[in-house]
Amino acid sequence: MDRHDIQAVSERIDVLLDEVQRRAEPEITLKVEELVRAVLSLHGAALGQLLSLLSQEQVQQLVDDDVVAGLLLLHDLHPDDVATRIQHALDSVRPYLGSHAGGIDYLGLDDDGVVHLRLQGSCDGCPGSTATVRLTVENAVLDAAPEAVAVDVAGMVETQQTLLTIQPFRTHRDGWHQLDLVTPPGQVQHLTIGGLDVLVANLAGTLFAYRNNCPVCSSALHHGVLDSDRLTCPRCTAAYDVRLAGRALAPEGAPPLEALPLLPEGSGWKVAIPGVQPA
Repeated sequence: MDRHDIQAVSERIDVLLDEVQRRAEPEITLKVEELVRAVLSLHGAALGQLLSLLSQEQVQQLVDDDVVAGLLLLHDLHPDDVATRIQHALDSVRPYLGSHAGGIDYLGLDDDGVVHLRLQGSCDGCPGSTATVRLTVENAVLDAAPEAVAVDVAGMVETQQTLLTIQPFRTHRDGWHQLDLVTPPGQVQHLTIGGLDVLVANLAGTLFAYRNNCPVCSSALHHGVLDSDRLTCPRCTAAYDVRLAGRALAPEGAPPLEALPLLPEGSGWKVAIPGVQPA
């Protein structure tokens, strides 16, 4: 069973429990909930005993696997505290956020379960970057800290909402699609994900994802020229900085590319397509 199968099983359990709560008689529902708690308690005790037999180095090797780490979090057995987990999560996503997220400071978790972050720099001039930062940071924080119920990012340019409200007990995978990438360094790759044309560029080993559409002339960009960090549209010759959140280099004042959050997951990758649920 791979990690995608594990995720599917987890989601299926949620669906079944929800169905029991909606359809079963109250006394049956209570028995099912008691059964689930008993099984979790048994598994948690066994995991705790197992961890006590391992060295600190062996435990860390286990924690490096995100599936095992999630299980340890479920049973409150993860060796790292919430601040350490969130800091590590933010460190892991910084390379994929673009220039606007060169610095994200963790300010703390308050008594209401809200994680407070401060974004250094500005997203001015790259409207697409706000969605990129929101989705990527939200996903990273929720995976690392299930204790959190919301994320407040100070310094984020917003037109409507500034608080990332996160419902507890959800899968946190809305809009994220798994994919395998074979983009060589210095080249671009064209994919269709969730009905959306996506362009992935490999800049010296760091991957960036954008909607495959020139904001100036609406042409596809995967036939354009990628020269270092500069991507030039094959039709209108508009140019964009792929590394710096897709900002327009020419013509002056042109809108930026629409950035899509792209993160490593296990041996593959996942990309967020806003408003499109994975199949």
